Amino acid sequence: MADLSKYRNIGIFAHVDAGKTTTTERILKLTGKIHKTGEVHDGESTTDFMEQEAERGITIQSAAVTCEWKGHRLNVIDTPGHVDFTVEVYRSLKVLDGGIGVFCGSGGVEPQSETNWRYANESEVARVIFVNKLDRMGADFYRVVGQVEKVLGANPLVMTLPIGIEDQFCGVVDVLEKKAYVWDETGLPENYEVQDVPADMVDKVEEYHEMLIETAVEQDDELMEAYMEGEMPSLEQIKACIRKGTRDLAFFPTFCGSAFKNKGMQLVLDAVVDYLPAPTEVDPQPLTDPETGEPTGEVATVSADEPLKALAFKIMDDRFGALTFIRIYSGRMKKGDTILNSATGKTERIGRMVEMQADERTELTEAQAGDIIAVVGMKNVQTGHTLCDPKHECTLEAMIFPDPVISIAVAPKDKGGNEKMGVAIGKMVAEDPSFQVETDEDSGETILKGMGELHLDIKVDILKRTYGVDLIVGQPQVAYRETITQQVEDSYTHKKQSGGSGQFGKIDYRIKPGEQNSGFTFTSSVVGGNVPKEFWPAVEKGFASMMQEGVLAGFPVLDVEVELFDGGFHAVDSSAIAFEIAAKGAFRQSIPKAGPQLLEPIMKVDVFTPEDNVGDVIGDLNRRRGMIKDQEAGAMGVRIKGEVPLSEMFGYIGHLRTITSGRGQFSMEFSHYSPCPSNVADEVIAAEKAKKAAK
Repeated sequence: MADLSKYRNIGIFAHVDAGKTTTTERILKLTGKIHKTGEVHDGESTTDFMEQEAERGITIQSAAVTCEWKGHRLNVIDTPGHVDFTVEVYRSLKVLDGGIGVFCGSGGVEPQSETNWRYANESEVARVIFVNKLDRMGADFYRVVGQVEKVLGANPLVMTLPIGIEDQFCGVVDVLEKKAYVWDETGLPENYEVQDVPADMVDKVEEYHEMLIETAVEQDDELMEAYMEGEMPSLEQIKACIRKGTRDLAFFPTFCGSAFKNKGMQLVLDAVVDYLPAPTEVDPQPLTDPETGEPTGEVATVSADEPLKALAFKIMDDRFGALTFIRIYSGRMKKGDTILNSATGKTERIGRMVEMQADERTELTEAQAGDIIAVVGMKNVQTGHTLCDPKHECTLEAMIFPDPVISIAVAPKDKGGNEKMGVAIGKMVAEDPSFQVETDEDSGETILKGMGELHLDIKVDILKRTYGVDLIVGQPQVAYRETITQQVEDSYTHKKQSGGSGQFGKIDYRIKPGEQNSGFTFTSSVVGGNVPKEFWPAVEKGFASMMQEGVLAGFPVLDVEVELFDGGFHAVDSSAIAFEIAAKGAFRQSIPKAGPQLLEPIMKVDVFTPEDNVGDVIGDLNRRRGMIKDQEAGAMGVRIKGEVPLSEMFGYIGHLRTITSGRGQFSMEFSHYSPCPSNVADEVIAAEKAKKAAK
C-alpha cells in the first residue's frame, strides 16, 4: 500500500476569474497527466467538462483529478468561484488537507475570495497563496499581499518576488534560496533558466529574505535563540519551520506568477509537496453522536489498519450512472466489500471503484485511508453521509448547508414531460444540497429553490439540455417570512361530543416575539398537572405544525415563543390528538392579535464599479431601498458594500452593466430577515391573496 506521507489532498479555490481552472490545467500539464493544455476561454479545459461550464467559461461543480509530482501523489479538486455555488467549495474544503488560494494580480482580494477564505479558516485547512495573472495590465503583487493582510487578516509569507510587471513580467525570484527563475518567450513551462538575482532587485530580495527567516524561526525556540546570536539556520531547518507554521495556520507561503503564460508554476507545486500537510499530519476528523450531533471525543485516525471510516462528500450523475465521491479517513475499502451507511442504517455493497480524472476514470480494486475516490452505483447515499465498517458503527461530523433564498415556479411544456422532469430533478437535488424542490399543494406547481438567479438559471439549462425537459419558467419569487410583534395571553378549549368518546383539551398560553433567528421555541410552566406532562409534546407539535403557514399571506412564521402555563383536561375525553387540535386552533385565534408582520430577506451586496460611476451606482442602490455600509477605493475602481432587499435585486446585473458601460461587477449572499415596509407588505399580501383566489 502507498506511503501516506507522500499524499497531498488539495483544493484550488478563489474568486470568479482569478484563474483556478487554468492553474489546474497547468498542474496537469507539468505533472504529465495531459499533453495539450485546454484553455478556459476556448471552452476546452479538462476540469470544466459540463456544456454549461465550457460555454460560460465558469466552473459550476468541483472536479477531482489525480496526478504525481516529485514522487508525491496529488489529489486536486478545482472548485467554482461563483457565489451561487459556494456549497461546492464548502464541501470540497471539508475533505481536503490543504489548498491553494489563487488571487488575481490586478483584481486582488475580491468578495468571493473573502467568503472562500472564511470557509477555509473554519475548516482549518492549511494553504499556500498564488498571486496569478501578473502579466495583466494593472497587476501589482505587493498591493495584493497588502490586501491579504488587511482584508483577510492573514499573514502572507512571501516566498517569491516577480521580475518585471505587466507585459514585462518574465520570471520570479526564489526569496529563500536567492535564485532567479527566468522563462523565455516560447511560453513553454520547461523553458526556464536559473540565474543570479537581477542587480536592481538585490536589496529588495535581501530585505524579504530576512523577513522570511525571522518569521520562520519563530516556529522553533532553539533555532530562534541561535539566530538571535548570529547563527544562520540551514535550508532544511528553515523549510521544516515553514512547514510547521503553514500547518498551524500561523502564515501562508505566498508565490507569484502567471498560470496562463506558464511562469512560476513549478515553485507552487514544490511548495505543495514541501509545505502542505499529508493526511496523517492534519487534525483527524471528529466523530459525533448521531442523535445530538455533538462530538463524542473520538476521532477518525488516519491509518489503513483502523476500521473503515469514510465520508461521501459529493454525488454526481453522468453517462455511466450515479457516482459517489468519497474521502476515506481510516481503513481500507475493497471491491465487493459490504459497508454500512450510518445515516440510514442500511448496508451497501461496493461494486466498481474508480479514480477520477475529471470525467475520465481508472478502475481500482482497493483504496485506503487518505484516498479520494468515486464509487459507481450506490443506492441510498447522500452528501454528508458516513460510510463505515458494519462492525464498528460511527458518524463523522455532518455538513451544514445554507438555506435557499430565491425560488421560481416551473412546468413542463408538454404533458409527457412531467415524469421525466420528476426523475431529473430527483437526481439534481441529490447532487446539490443547496438546490431544493417542493410542490405547491394548492396549484400543483413545481417550485425550484436556489442560492441566486445564476444558480437557478443553470439548473433550468441542465434540465433542458442534459435531461431533455423543456420548461415554462415563472417569475423569480422571494422567500418571504412572517413573525409577530406583540405578546398575547390567551386561552383555547377544544371539545367535541358526538356519541362515543369525546375530545377535550383546554390550554392557557402566552405567545410572544422570540429572539432574531431563534425559529420556534416552546416551553411549559404548567404546575399541578392541569395539563398532564404526556400531552405537552402534542401541544408543541400542534403549534409547530402551524408555523409553516402564517396568517398574513401564508408564508412560514419565524421567531415565535410559545409558553403553556395552564389548562384543563378530562379524565376520559382528553387525548394527545385533542390537545394537538387545541394548539392548532389557538394559533389561528391568537396570531392575528399579536401584530403579525411580513419579513423579507436582506442580501449582503458587494458592488465593484469604476470611479466615474460611483454616484450613479449608490443612487441606484438607494432607490432599491439599499443601505450603504462602506465604500473603499482600490487601484481599479471602488467597492461599495451594502444591504439590499432581495426583491429589489432581480435583473440587477443587466442594470449595473448599463450604468457602468459593462465594467461593473457584483456579488451577493443572504444576510438576514428584516421587517418589510408597510407599502411593500401590502402589495405582497394582495398578490398572494389574488393568487389564492385565482386557484
